Amino acid sequence: MSADRKQDVPPQGKSPTAQPKTAPAKEARKTWVKKTPVEVVLEQITKQEDKVNEMRAELKQEERELQKLQQAKKVLEAS
Repeated sequence: MSADRKQDVPPQGKSPTAQPKTAPAKEARKTWVKKTPVEVVLEQITKQEDKVNEMRAELKQEERELQKLQQAKKVLEAS
């Protein structure tokens, strides 16, 4: 086979017109908007509130597990 023919035949699973996968251009990125100090602090407060709420939910779940184990302990001690 000639070298020209090898170039015409694409490798398996690839087409000769396939574009390399690159990150999309500027369309995918949001434009940067400078925040005021007030906006920054409010955003931090919101993030902290979310974090605390998540931790409270986890704490409730852990307390339920503890209650179950304490009940099991009472049953075992009563035996």
